[in-house]
Amino acid sequence: MKISARNQLKGKIIKIDRGAVNGIVVLDIGGGNRVSATISMNAIDELGLEVGKDAYAVIKATSVMVAID
Repeated sequence: MKISARNQLKGKIIKIDRGAVNGIVVLDIGGGNRVSATISMNAIDELGLEVGKDAYAVIKATSVMVAID
């Protein structure tokens, strides 16, 4: 598979919080860093995502916001 997104972070799935419609998948990308994504339960099942498996966080965005109180 080829993809246009350049921000691809390989990691290991360390947690999946399953909900009724969506789930939160957490990847350990090394160096003490983690990335989480909310995706549909259908996508989790279709991709066969499980804790301990390798996966990629693919980030394609026109902007990223950071805020503080």
